Amino acid sequence: MNLDTSRTMPPGCVLSVQDVDKTFTLHLQGAQRLPVLRGLSFDVPRGACVVLGGESGAGKSTVLKMVFGSYGADAGRILLADGDPRDGGVLDLASAAPRRVLAARRETMGYVSQFLRAVPRVPALDVVAEPLVERGVARETARERAAELLERLSIPDRLWALPPATFSGGEQQRVNIARGFVAERPLLLLDEPTASLDARNRGVVIELVRERLARGTGMLAIFHDQDVRDAVGDAIVDVRAFTPEREAAA
Repeated sequence: MNLDTSRTMPPGCVLSVQDVDKTFTLHLQGAQRLPVLRGLSFDVPRGACVVLGGESGAGKSTVLKMVFGSYGADAGRILLADGDPRDGGVLDLASAAPRRVLAARRETMGYVSQFLRAVPRVPALDVVAEPLVERGVARETARERAAELLERLSIPDRLWALPPATFSGGEQQRVNIARGFVAERPLLLLDEPTASLDARNRGVVIELVRERLARGTGMLAIFHDQDVRDAVGDAIVDVRAFTPEREAAA
């Protein structure tokens, strides 16, 4: 189905979340239903960093996982400007087939989660290079780019041939960041990428984010660190404004 992008995607945006609802079913508690989000709506312009705000448990990570396609949405649309003529250049992630979501992850949106998930025994250099190899980049070229990022993030080259499962928490997070930034995509999702980092490496992440924003990448982020949020955030979406409990109390 082709979509009219002039009506569905605001001009200049890479992501538009429109009237999204999310409810979890607690199967271990008698299938009790827990409403988490209602009417969630916001846009992510190209070249801007939109930060999800709200206390722990407000639903910030749930929002990222719905955009990435790990969680389904009960209602509403999650529109991604994917440039694919098969869908008129706008893909609704809330209703897309799994294969289309996987293609969007490969070509259009990256995700830096809080924790590194990698195949055991794969060297750190190849873990970082993998997103480029999946897109058809020559392995040596991909490994060169991966090495540049690992060096920039202070991962010593003696560790590059080792699997990151053997690394410290902070080292694993830096490998995770390098993997997320190695391929340029129109949309990048960041889930507390600096939570385990020292001041120097937080500064490197700020530089990486600013560089990508300057090149037109749109970002949707959760930041544990106030200084990082202040340094790169262009707008804040308070997720608490879309929680049913707050609506009832208003």
